[in-house]
Amino acid sequence: MTTDRRLEILRAIVDEYVETQVPVGSKVIADKRALGISPATIRNEMAVLEEEGLITQPHTSAGRIPTDAGYRLFVDKLSTVKPLSTAERRAIETFLGGAHDLDDVVKRSAKLLADITKQVAVVKYPNVGDSSGRQMMAISGTANLARSGEDLGSTLSPILEALEEQVVLLRLLSDAHPIVHVTIGSEQQDANLQSTSLVAVGYGTNTPLGSLGVLGPTRMDYANSMAAVSAVARYIGRFISEGPK
Repeated sequence: MTTDRRLEILRAIVDEYVETQVPVGSKVIADKRALGISPATIRNEMAVLEEEGLITQPHTSAGRIPTDAGYRLFVDKLSTVKPLSTAERRAIETFLGGAHDLDDVVKRSAKLLADITKQVAVVKYPNVGDSSGRQMMAISGTANLARSGEDLGSTLSPILEALEEQVVLLRLLSDAHPIVHVTIGSEQQDANLQSTSLVAVGYGTNTPLGSLGVLGPTRMDYANSMAAVSAVARYIGRFISEGPK
């Protein structure tokens, strides 16, 4: 059973690795985190985290990086989605406020999400006026994946190919959860996407009308991505229910 202290060390490893892309050692954690324990104690706790499958050593004499299970525990322990700053909320309102119809707000939303998170953004939305209920898709930021080449390695090309398939995109956002939902690495159903994570949520006032999310390497800023996805989903839901301001 992972203790509170080990969870703090895991959080430190995730935060540092997401920021630097460098395996994290005990001295880095001791120097940057006020945990009140020595590097030797941190090393002992990291050994337990490794035994639990939450972190791993990519090569000999390196620090540790989170595993899919480590990211999963980290995300599950984010008790609430952090709020965006006032400046971030204002930027969203300003950028999306100029939209004049649903197609426009969705395309703006996809671009905004991709810019904020530096990931691929996908928005699924209803085709207004289509009685068959057919869903439309908007995608932005695929170039962000190329900038994550060191994370994705040889899996980059299959990921890009998968994203070109409309059916894959629709399936990614098929479960419109009312709260932000995170699918990490090996949890992805599509084999070509198992080096990525998806942060997604449904939107709509009473019943889900569509969903949106961001897709990127497992080494992503989950807290920021979850906050951005949640905020933009609220805006789209309000736009559909109330219309443009």
